[in-house]
Amino acid sequence: MRALLAVLLVAVPGALAQGLPDLGDVAQAGFTPLQERRLGEAIMRQIRADRDYYDDAEATDYINTLGNRLASRSTESRQDFEFFLIRDSQINAFALPGGFIGVNTGLLLAAQAESEVAGVMAHEIAHVTQRHIARMLMQQSQSSLATLGTIAAALLLSRVSTQAAEAAVAFGQAGAIQSQLNFTRDNEREADRVGLQILDQAGLDPSGMATFFERLQRATRVYESGAPSYLRTHPLTFERIADMQSRTEAMSYRQVPDSLEFQLIRAKLRAQLDAPRDAITFFEQSLAERKFLSEAASRYGLVASLTRARDYPRARTELESLRKLVPANAIVDTLTCEFGYQAYGPEKALPCFREALKTYPSYRALVYDNADVLLQTKRPEEALRFVEARLQVIADDYRLYLLQARAYAALNKRLSQHRAQAEAYVRMGNLGGAMEQLRLGLKSGDGDFYQLSSAESRLRELRKLDDELRREAGKK
Repeated sequence: MRALLAVLLVAVPGALAQGLPDLGDVAQAGFTPLQERRLGEAIMRQIRADRDYYDDAEATDYINTLGNRLASRSTESRQDFEFFLIRDSQINAFALPGGFIGVNTGLLLAAQAESEVAGVMAHEIAHVTQRHIARMLMQQSQSSLATLGTIAAALLLSRVSTQAAEAAVAFGQAGAIQSQLNFTRDNEREADRVGLQILDQAGLDPSGMATFFERLQRATRVYESGAPSYLRTHPLTFERIADMQSRTEAMSYRQVPDSLEFQLIRAKLRAQLDAPRDAITFFEQSLAERKFLSEAASRYGLVASLTRARDYPRARTELESLRKLVPANAIVDTLTCEFGYQAYGPEKALPCFREALKTYPSYRALVYDNADVLLQTKRPEEALRFVEARLQVIADDYRLYLLQARAYAALNKRLSQHRAQAEAYVRMGNLGGAMEQLRLGLKSGDGDFYQLSSAESRLRELRKLDDELRREAGKK
């Protein structure tokens, strides 16, 4: 997150504040859910642009499936949630205003059960549904937009890095912000109570929350640099753990096995984020010593690691063993096709993607890979038809627009290329980039009357939206 930290520290209260909605005097006027969402979206534009925003389709789909399973069970949830991953080895998760919840990859790798990850996520969902962040912001009397921008940045930074949070506080109104960085003990107890109810209603093991927090507390004794990030922003006491355990004992006992997807995604993270040789050694040892939570996941991780290391003969052998354990699974089928792509090239891998899509037509990783392979094998017309069919179903997927732009570029349709690139930027929160793409398209000398008129209309629409956002940001 280093790049993100630099952006936010420099931006507050300047550039970041320019992207924030006008919230007025939040102490007097209140902080509505709509304002929370708009503030969260402004912060997310910064996060999505950061290199440590981990936008892997499979891992993101998994964390959102689990997160929405939990959020749907909250009786107090009146908003949409979006869950995202940060490439960071620290054990951490954090809630932002408006239902955006970040999960560090380190949390998934440190957890020993799916219900443990779910417990942390349920706790964060409870912080949102109980509007704890909104209350923090409302405590700052007569908050100007600049002050609110500083607080918002500090809240985010405190969940990522203690040093960065201290720098943000020093940059802004230190005394006013410092007391708002951490959730209060009352906030934490309420999030524990509501989170346990969410876990129970979602059919997961409520004891996972207490188990994981207890292990985190024990881990503070061996951390050289102090407590894990999560504990620095979520005060944890023996009383809280005892209370969680007491509440869990009052619930019906439930032993919930981990989903295969949980284990496979954890293996994928280790295979992708560790050095290839380190990952190979880890999975080889776990298989040799039979020290694993899932043999299929360990074999999956070994195949992925060997493929990264370009040891294709061994990867092929291990893949055959994996397919015997897991004959049909979207994550395994995607790995099979990706191995074929790496080992034999895009032309030979194309039939694999086509066959897998017959079983999993909406699986995002397969959709993106198949379109990419079509483009690499000089089939832009087919790629365009494929992508546009998907856009009829999901119109807000920026990756599909990027693929569409590549297809138009291969067909030398420059106006359409810039138009598709613009739509991708709109969905990434980059209005300036989107308008520039439309201007380039209109100057390209390409397109018929109707296409030019449509592009001009879209440019006017985005200018109007950009003006509205700037006027809102300029108000105090």
